[in-house]
Amino acid sequence: MELKHYFRVIQKRWWIIAVIVIVAMAAAGIKSFYFTTPVYSANAKLIVNQSSGDGLNTSTIQTSIFLINSYKEIIKSSAVMNKVVEQYPELGESSASLAAKVSVSAANNSQVMNLMYQDISYEKAANVVNAVSMVFKEQIPHIMNVDNITILSEADTSISPAPINFNPLMNILISFVVSFLLAIGFVFLLDYLDDTLKTEEEITRLMDVPVLAVVGRISKGDMKKPKQPKAMKQQKVGENQYAPLNQ
Repeated sequence: MELKHYFRVIQKRWWIIAVIVIVAMAAAGIKSFYFTTPVYSANAKLIVNQSSGDGLNTSTIQTSIFLINSYKEIIKSSAVMNKVVEQYPELGESSASLAAKVSVSAANNSQVMNLMYQDISYEKAANVVNAVSMVFKEQIPHIMNVDNITILSEADTSISPAPINFNPLMNILISFVVSFLLAIGFVFLLDYLDDTLKTEEEITRLMDVPVLAVVGRISKGDMKKPKQPKAMKQQKVGENQYAPLNQ
């Protein structure tokens, strides 16, 4: 299939592409502005340090890094989450929901752990992540018999950050690209399923024969019976005038 044919297919059904793209962009814009509940994310950072009278060295740092994998599980355990619910009842969350919503991450070869919590209220998300950090720091000496957790930064409850799921321009742009590609594919599918010949060029190109005659397009108006003159309509049978034979 030649490039010109691709262009002709798109040009023939360009209105289908335009309708699909406009509808998709309008739907994305309406959903972004009117039907999207904003979600906020709060973060707190903890650092794992091995206490040592001789100071930090390579082995203690490596041990701290190994401990992070264990600490990721301990933070979400009932031993910590039950204490959070007990000490901070104003959060209005159960230990199970907190464990499901709190996420813990750490970069490779890093002693820093990042606690993140998402909620429709940023203030609540910040309070939750700060509460989990404080309780975890308090409980680690009782669980691991070592006090090696330091809170680097808490979530700031005084700021008003932007929601993490609200970006209408990006959503509209993505809907434009996706709908345009889908519309192009749909147009080519329609062309593939349409096996009729509609123009002289298509007949000449496919059959390689000259066109001898063309039947023009007939409208419904051309197919109606022609109206008879009014004088002929009023004439009755037997009223025709005949010339005599001797004339």
